[in-house]
Amino acid sequence: MTTPASTPTIAPVRPADARSAAAPARSTLRSARRRELGACGALMTPFFVLLVTVFLIPVGTAVWLSFFSADQPGLGFGPERTVFVGLRSYTAVLTDPTFLSSLGTVFLYCVFYIPVLVIAALALALLLDSGVVRLRSWAQLGLFLPHAVPGIIAAVIWLYLYTPGLSPVIDLLGKADITIDFLGVHTVVPSMVNIALWSNLGYNMVVFYAALQAVPREVIEASVVDGAGPVRTALQVKAPLVRSSIVMVAMFTLIFALQLFTEPMLLSQSTPVINSRFSPSMYIYDAAFTRNNYGLAAAASVVLLICTIALSYGVTRWTNRANTPEEDAR
Repeated sequence: MTTPASTPTIAPVRPADARSAAAPARSTLRSARRRELGACGALMTPFFVLLVTVFLIPVGTAVWLSFFSADQPGLGFGPERTVFVGLRSYTAVLTDPTFLSSLGTVFLYCVFYIPVLVIAALALALLLDSGVVRLRSWAQLGLFLPHAVPGIIAAVIWLYLYTPGLSPVIDLLGKADITIDFLGVHTVVPSMVNIALWSNLGYNMVVFYAALQAVPREVIEASVVDGAGPVRTALQVKAPLVRSSIVMVAMFTLIFALQLFTEPMLLSQSTPVINSRFSPSMYIYDAAFTRNNYGLAAAASVVLLICTIALSYGVTRWTNRANTPEEDAR
C-alpha cells in the first residue's frame, strides 16, 4: 500500500514578523527620499542664491530707496539729510510727461521690433529646416555671428553707417538721388529696430531651428502624403508645433525691449532727436547720475518693473487662453 503524501503546513505570519520585515523597506524608502531631496536642494541652491543676489535684493533696495529723498534745509546750504517722502517720487514719475513719453517710445519700439523679429527668425528657421538652403551649417553660423558681437560694438558700427558724411551707404544712396536721414524724427525708431534685428535675429533663429528639429518626422511625412505642399506644411504643421518656443521668444524679447538703453544712448551722440530721457532706462540713468535723484530713479525703476511683469503676465494669460480651445478640440 502507498501512503499518501502529507500536506505541508504553512505557518501563520505573525504581526511582529510582518512589522520587522516592513521596517527595512520603510527605512530604505526614507533614505532614498532624503537623497532625492538632498540632490534637488544641491541643484536648486545656485539658482536661489542668484535669484536673491541679483534680483530680490536689488528690487528690495529700489523699493526702499523710492520712499526716501535727499533734502537740504537752509535754502540748499545746510547739511544733506535723507527724509521719508512716501509716494511722492511715484507721483512725480507718473505725472512727468517726459517719462510717459519714454514709455510711449518704447511701446512703439516693441510694436515694430517684436513681430518683425519673431516672424523673420521663424521664417529663416523654417527655410533651413525645409532643406532648401545648401550649406546649412555655414548659413546658421553666418546668421548667428552678429549675436556674438557685443551690443555696444554693434551700435557703434551702425552709428558709423547712419552718420552723414561718414557712411558709405548714405553716399551710395546719394549718388542714386535717394536721400534718407536714418536719425530723423520718423526714422530713428526703425533705425534702432534694425540694429536690434541685426544683433538678435540669428540667435532666435537658432532657437526656432532647434525646436523644429524636435518635431516628429512622421507628422511631416503624413502631411506630405496628404498632399500638403512645403508652404502649407511649414505654416499649418510645423509652426503650430513650436508655438511654445514662439511664445518664449516673444516674451523674452519683450522683456529685453522694455530695457532699451544701449542703442539710443550711443545714437544720441549724433542726433538731437534722442534726448537724455528718450527711453525709460535712459530716464532712470539721467535721474540717478545726472540729477542725483536716487529716489526718483528708484521709483521709475519700480514702475518699469511693474510694467514688465504686467505685460509678461498678459502674454502668458493670452497664450494659455489661445491654447485651451485647441486642447479641448483634441
